[in-house]
Order: sequence, then structure tokens, then C-alpha cells
Amino acid sequence: MKTIDEIYQEMLAVFAAETGMELDGAGEQAVRMYALAAQVYGLYEEAAWTKKQCFPQTATGEDLDKHAFLRGLTRGQASRAEGRLRFSVERAASTDLPIPAGTVCLTAGLTAFATTEEGVLPAGSLSVEVPARAVEPGAGGNVAALAIRTMTVAPTGIDAVINPAPFTGGGAEEDDESLRARVLDTFRVMPNGANAAYYAQVALAVDGVAAVRVLPKNRGLGTVDVVVASPPGVPAQSLLDQVSQALQSRREIAVSARAIAPTTHEVTVLVQVKAQEGKDAAAVRNAVKAAIRAWFNGQRLGQDVLLAKLGQLIYGVDGVENYLIVSPGGDVALTAQELPVLGTLSVEELR
Repeated sequence: MKTIDEIYQEMLAVFAAETGMELDGAGEQAVRMYALAAQVYGLYEEAAWTKKQCFPQTATGEDLDKHAFLRGLTRGQASRAEGRLRFSVERAASTDLPIPAGTVCLTAGLTAFATTEEGVLPAGSLSVEVPARAVEPGAGGNVAALAIRTMTVAPTGIDAVINPAPFTGGGAEEDDESLRARVLDTFRVMPNGANAAYYAQVALAVDGVAAVRVLPKNRGLGTVDVVVASPPGVPAQSLLDQVSQALQSRREIAVSARAIAPTTHEVTVLVQVKAQEGKDAAAVRNAVKAAIRAWFNGQRLGQDVLLAKLGQLIYGVDGVENYLIVSPGGDVALTAQELPVLGTLSVEELR
């Protein structure tokens, strides 16, 4: 693309050729012409931007969302990590102790979590578990077991809180490259109302669906099963019901179509990490843990767990100098119906 100075010099040359006069660079006419050159340059930029946004291969942001809409797709929204909080007392109370919905608890790094429903610690009991989720969406809410330790305002009579199991399912909003790949996939295999691509497109159009795999004739002739994953991984029954309704309303005649949950395949991950000189080794290991937890989400449906991709993820964490993947010992092959879920995760120091 031409620069402002190049446009300005061309304008000066044309002016001189047409009038036989050369402009003084400090004169008013030259200043006006330079301002005009800047406006022309702006038009070039606007035309280039418009050209870029006209095609899904190069569009970004809201314009890419519009291309996705035309293909029946929407950008995956950020999700909040979910889990359970265990509230406890040192000595059992003689009366029930209510735990209000919205009770906020924190990790040492001040990541906040709130209970999603009211709980009650019954009289005579020492603890009770209440469902909760991260206050903010994103992978930062994926924390290890026992990471949540404090309450902003403790419910009356409650002494302590912990999370007995990890909080999982937190993920960032789908980025442009991921959405672009899904949009382009709809062009590679055109849905025709009867093929697998058609049923995949119908399912992906339902809000909350992260990935699908279509299983034709899974229950015999005239049947189509669509395996569905949500951003956190295993979908709720309510989401499966929504997808099933969408499939039934747009299925072929004499075809039975339904949405089913994936079969989970637990993967144990043990890695050793060496931090760069000057970096906080513990903080780097925690960042690696968070990255791995976030990676095991619904987008992995039907995809093999490749050591190469896992290694790329680890090495991409800021502060990692070197790493060693101890487990899994090799690539984990999965079927189309399987969803890899993170089992035990350990990140140790590489010596």
C-alpha cells in the first residue's frame, strides 16, 4: 500500500505536469495538498480494511461473528469454572447454620468463587458441601483442590471453607482463529439436509455447544446420534435436551435423531518443569497447571491427546525453560465418541 509521502509526491508530479508549476513545500497550497494526500491514504486504508472483513479467511472480531452467523454458528462464550465448597465448623452446632447463596470465598491469589445456591449445615454436623462457581469467567477459575481457603464474609457460625476437589470448566471466549476454523469447515463439507455436516451445523447452532461428532446409523438404519460437548466438557442434560429438540425439528423424514453425552476417557498428566532463571518456580508450575486444566475442555471431543500438542502448551507458558512429560507415556488415541478429561495432574520441578 502507498504511503502518505508517496501519494503526496505523485500529486506534486501531476500538478507540475498539468500546470507547469512546482509547489513550494512550505506554501499553503502544498500544505493543503499534503492534507489531501492524508485523506486519500485514509481511503486506501478503509478499502483494505473492508476487503479484509469481507472474507471469513481474514475477517476479525465482530465481522467474523457476522460470517459465522451466516453459517449458523456463534462464537463460544467464556465459561466459569464450577465445583463444590465444603463449609465446616470446629464443633457441631445445636441448630442449623444457613449458608446464603452468593457467599464469596477466595484463593490465596484472590480468585473469587461464589455459592450458586443456599446451603444448610445441619445441627450436629461438622461440614456440608455447596455447589459454587468462579465469579469471573476464564481459565483463572480452574484451581486445584484445597486452593480455596478463606471467606470474604463468613456465614454466621461457619469457621472454615475448602474446596475438596478441583474447580474445572473455566475457559476464555473463543478466539478468532478457532471460530474461523469452524466457519471454514462449513464450506469444506457443505450441509445438504441429509449428511453429517448438516446435523453438526444444527447442533453447533445451539448456544452452549462447544463441539460435536456425528454418528450416522449408530442405532441402526434411519438413526443419527450427535455427540455433544459443552465448553467445560460433559454437557448438562438440559443442553442435550435442547440439541435433541433442534435435531428433531430439522431432521430428515423417517430419521430418528438425538443428542448424546460423550464417553469420558480419563488422562493422568505428570510433567516436570524447569523455570527460567529469575522466575518464580512455584508460580511457573502453577501457571502450567492452570494451562493444562484449561486445555482439557469440550473442544477436545473426539481428538487424540498428542504429546506434541501438550508439550507445545507447556512450553508456551511464560517462564518455562524446559519440561518433561512423564505421563501419559505416549499419545492417547480416542474414538469420535470419547472426550478426554483430566484425571490426576501433577507438575513437579525438573532437576
